[in-house]
Amino acid sequence: MLEPEIRDLARGKNFAALTVIPKSGHPMTHMMWVDADDNHVLINTELGRAKATAMDNDARVTVAIFDAANPYHYSEVRGRVVSTAVGQEAADHIDALSNKYTGANYGFGPTDKRIIYRIEPLRQRTM
Repeated sequence: MLEPEIRDLARGKNFAALTVIPKSGHPMTHMMWVDADDNHVLINTELGRAKATAMDNDARVTVAIFDAANPYHYSEVRGRVVSTAVGQEAADHIDALSNKYTGANYGFGPTDKRIIYRIEPLRQRTM
């Protein structure tokens, strides 16, 4: 289960640093929009992007979520991808995220195909 304080940070208009492990073995970090359900951190990206390929190949990830009002207040979730969702669910989710962060729908390109990664926390902490 995701700790309530972390869930609330992820549901707020706060950015996250997603760290994944690509095949090279050298971790890479991406600044992301972030969301959460009661049990998972949710990351939405485009199919085929480097971060998506890395998560498909190695489910281990770390997500650090920074409080926009106070960046010294942040949460870290070390976990693993336990499921994904594509299609209309992922498209609706990116529109909801875009509305949260920008106030408007995402504005898909003609080839955009989205995927949601559900990340189960294995270790959680808040500073």
